[in-house]
Amino acid sequence: MHNIKEIRKDFKAFKLAIEKRTIKIDLDEIQNLDVENRELILKKETLEKEKKEISKSKDKSLFEKSKEISSEIDEITKKQKLVKENLDNILSNLPNVPHPDVPIGKDENDNIEIGKFGKIPNFEFEPKSHYEIGENLKMLDFDLATKTTGARFVFVKNRLALLERALSNFMLDTHILKNGYLEISPPLLASDNTMYGTGQLPKFENDQFEVKLEKGSDRKFLIPTAEVILTNIVKDKIVENSSLPMRFVASTPCFRKEAGSYGKDTKGMIRQHQFYKVELVSIVEQEKCHEELERMTTCATGILDLLELPYRKMILCSGDMGFSAEKTYDIEVWLPSENKYREISSCSSCSTFQAVRMKSRYKNSKKETLYVGTLNGSGLAIGRTLIAILENYQQKDGSVTVPKVLRPYMNNLEKISLN
Repeated sequence: MHNIKEIRKDFKAFKLAIEKRTIKIDLDEIQNLDVENRELILKKETLEKEKKEISKSKDKSLFEKSKEISSEIDEITKKQKLVKENLDNILSNLPNVPHPDVPIGKDENDNIEIGKFGKIPNFEFEPKSHYEIGENLKMLDFDLATKTTGARFVFVKNRLALLERALSNFMLDTHILKNGYLEISPPLLASDNTMYGTGQLPKFENDQFEVKLEKGSDRKFLIPTAEVILTNIVKDKIVENSSLPMRFVASTPCFRKEAGSYGKDTKGMIRQHQFYKVELVSIVEQEKCHEELERMTTCATGILDLLELPYRKMILCSGDMGFSAEKTYDIEVWLPSENKYREISSCSSCSTFQAVRMKSRYKNSKKETLYVGTLNGSGLAIGRTLIAILENYQQKDGSVTVPKVLRPYMNNLEKISLN
């Protein structure tokens, strides 16, 4: 969320920056509501001061006057509350402003490629899609999932289930032992206040799975990503500068309705309602966000390097970034069946945007209390990594070679085959 005090300092600059996100909203209303809110607060304070002076005087002739002032204060309080709610509602639905490094653009077509890495495989046969490979192996069952649960779910069986688990353990071990992240096994439910803190609510409520609990209880949601719960570890806290940076990693199931994606990627595991992901979260001093973003992105691409999967790195344009992000790198892995790269990780710096919503701060060396910087990234999406392995390591006979780095996690299995 944006700090209205900061916006007020240079509204014109803020307006120009937020317009790069290609959103449709009357930004002048923010300024008008802010002015009205401050005027009402000033009027209320003036009347409260007058009432206090009357009370001190103990002049009974001013008793009626005091009652009139009290009534007027009540009316102003109600009005000011509504104005403040309207202002906060607009601010809560405004995305983060893009960093100056971010290219200006409308959508994914305006994203810029930074570089390609790894060797694209050259097959002597027509490569199959991951779902064809998985179904032929009898280890991916979409029909059964549709019967038991519904569309956009899958049963992963036998040695592909082992591969899925191996990927999770391999990624966790790499990020913990090599990259210095602290492993967390978090709750999979988040309160509405927690979802608000990282920017999922109120704007993206339609994308979330809400869990119906007993009547009158707080609202709870299945986490769409572990970012939500990990970032909120510092909610409502003032952390010591000596404890920064904080770096967390978790492997969790994630749940998304994928609202607005009707008709997209309906076949296979690319776009599921339930999927597994290893998530990286960093809490840093605000001026170290961009240094940390580079580090985090390297941690994510390092997994693909070890798996020997071809990928490319993109910087997202202003119109394609996530709601809370100020700067984002997407990592896209090569899928032979589609003859193109597909997103497998997104690493973002959110600067202080989430921290303002969460009231998360730290004391710097000067003992000043400042908002922390927050970052998050996939390290990686497990389902999509499994897809990439199936497609890039497929063999003519329908089997799949297991990447060397994963074999210790799979009882030294070298090949996944039907027999």
